Parts: sequence; structure tokens; C-alpha cells
Amino acid sequence: MAAKTWTTADVFAGRGGARTDEGGTMSGNLTLRTTWDGARADVAVRYTGTSQWYVLAGSPVPCPDEAESRDLHQAVVDAVRAGDGAEVPRHVRVGPPMRTR
Repeated sequence: MAAKTWTTADVFAGRGGARTDEGGTMSGNLTLRTTWDGARADVAVRYTGTSQWYVLAGSPVPCPDEAESRDLHQAVVDAVRAGDGAEVPRHVRVGPPMRTR
């Protein structure tokens, strides 16, 4: 399966910005990218207009299907807009609850 990528530019981080593993806290006009490989999602952030990507804190996360990865990307966009040292949300799930044995 080929990787899928979602990118959203011009996301203005709320007060407190977005926390990264390498670049500290980023604020201002950001671009977010989620790459899904069929099993997990990697989320990165950069200042819009630049080329250097940073791993958003909490990435990667398990992500079993494409729909969930799209929802995860939107949840990340919403979290960064809210600020407060945004990280990748720990659990975003769509569809019916998973069955347990």
C-alpha cells in the first residue's frame, strides 16, 4: 500500500503554540503534514514557507485505517489552532467501537 499524506498550510497556532521533539515550541503560521503508511501516522510541522520539518510531540501514533488517519490530521489541525503546547492527540477513533474478546 502506498503512503497517504495530508497537508494543511496557514494554520495559525494558538497561544502556547505546538510542541515538537526537535524544535521546541513553534508558534505563528505553521504547515502540518500527516503521513499514513497503513499502520501508523507520522505528524510533522514546519513554519509555512520554509523547508525544515519537525516531528510534532506525540508522533508517531498507531492508526489502522485511512479514515482514522484523516480524522487524526484534522484533530491535529484543531489542537494546533487551540495552542497550549499542542501535541498529537492520543486517541482519535471513527466508526463503531472495537470489539474485545
